[in-house]
Amino acid sequence: MKPEDIEVLKETPELLVVNKPSGVLTMPARGDLARAKHLVGLLHQRFGRVYVTHRLDKDASGLIIFARTPEAHKYYSGLFETRAVEKTYLVAVEGQVRERKGEIDKPLKQRGSGRMSVAFDGKPSLTRYAVLEKHKKATVLEVSIVTGRRHQIRAHLYSIGHPVVGDPMYGDAAKQAAYPRLMLHSWKLKFKDTAGKTLSFEADPPADFLGVLKVL
Repeated sequence: MKPEDIEVLKETPELLVVNKPSGVLTMPARGDLARAKHLVGLLHQRFGRVYVTHRLDKDASGLIIFARTPEAHKYYSGLFETRAVEKTYLVAVEGQVRERKGEIDKPLKQRGSGRMSVAFDGKPSLTRYAVLEKHKKATVLEVSIVTGRRHQIRAHLYSIGHPVVGDPMYGDAAKQAAYPRLMLHSWKLKFKDTAGKTLSFEADPPADFLGVLKVL
């Protein structure tokens, strides 16, 4: 992937709103992924220095915001920390979700393996979901997160018996390996910029996401 291949939905002197493809890291990693391409590096080549305000998992896709100045970084990071950003995701999960709408209010704690799990002494975490489509082997959900814990959507949905399709960390690894990507897409973002103007963005799921839906 080249810097010019990254889809940028909005560019201003203070921020970039980017449509991240699946398989690309948000920022540099260590260990086995130390040499893997990441958005920070790709965007730096194209726009100069950028600052991370929030993250998407490597195998997720969709909308993500980067700040372009230290002042904007402080402001937009603060929006995410104070839950002032409306975040909506499209997620395909294993099995048939019976309830039309639901809420998962379970504390999450990180384990030594990097996994997050429900634990009484974890951090408060709240996820809401609504059924959009039902397939033979899966259900497509619209998911919104009130908190922003690491792997929150993946861990919460796994905890109710509906792991995200293509997620070997929280599902059956052998079974999930049949799918080419994690079926989690950052679909919509709504927030106020530094001038107080409300901005809304929407990114349709990419071809690789839609391709998996056809076989579920």
